[in-house]
Amino acid sequence: QVQLVESGGGLVQAGGSLRLSCAASGSTRRINAMGWYRQAPGKQRELVATMTRGGTTDYADSVKGRFTISRDNAWNTVYLRMNSLKPEDTAVYYCNARRYSGRSQYDFWGQGTQVTVSS
Repeated sequence: QVQLVESGGGLVQAGGSLRLSCAASGSTRRINAMGWYRQAPGKQRELVATMTRGGTTDYADSVKGRFTISRDNAWNTVYLRMNSLKPEDTAVYYCNARRYSGRSQYDFWGQGTQVTVSS
């Protein structure tokens, strides 16, 4: 099992910045990838950014060039640096940890942190 706790959300004006943190505990050695997803009211949860254990990153087109995912060497904390925030970035942001075992995929989620960008 993996436990995830997000922090760093809040209210910011358009053009501002925030940094989200996700602290992982439990069986972190078995994590293959971690990432951030978000869900705005009335919309489906969508991928924001992911990073594999090898360091490969992937970003949603809407955040490329503005958001950066990073992690500490121990894979205990993952960060999401968000610059040039827009009102459409407003959502609950969820941290995700993924583990692969054979043909199975296991996803672990944090409780979410609210990000609100005012215009």
